[in-house]
Amino acid sequence: MTRSWLEHIEEGLIAFLLAAMTVVTFAQVVARYIFNYSFTWALELTMYLFGALIFLGISYGVRVGAHIGVDALVRILPARIAHKFAIVSTLLCILYAAIVVYGGWVYVSKIYTIGIMAQDIPIPQWVPRIVLPLGYILLIWRLGEVLWRLLQGGQASLLGDEVADAMKYRSDDDSKGDAA
Repeated sequence: MTRSWLEHIEEGLIAFLLAAMTVVTFAQVVARYIFNYSFTWALELTMYLFGALIFLGISYGVRVGAHIGVDALVRILPARIAHKFAIVSTLLCILYAAIVVYGGWVYVSKIYTIGIMAQDIPIPQWVPRIVLPLGYILLIWRLGEVLWRLLQGGQASLLGDEVADAMKYRSDDDSKGDAA
């Protein structure tokens, strides 16, 4: 399956945010402990970068099936009923994400209207906080993709399969041990 431009942007942005957080934090540690100097904006910038990483990473987790959850009941149900449960749970996730988008939009628009500025960085606070509704809009998109696959009768899951992953890595480790 070919990856879309959205997936490339999503992965690139997540990688950039993680790298930027690492560089800013490393520079702050070096400045503080070697040069006895501190960047007043480093903590706030790292906090904003981390928040963006979280809100964009939620949808990425849905795309790659990395979220964990309790699915013991669903696994013992007949496949047809489990499929219906998956559709209902996906719809509930979309509803929840839509509520967060609305609440996040209200929150960001109030910050914009009031004109609150960031504490240490000379930017309005709504700029870094806009990632809240945008991240959840992207989550709705990803959940919509899952729902579409489910409605088409295909296999789709909101959760990762930890047991399958553990067995895969276990077999990889076993094959390396046999080669030695």
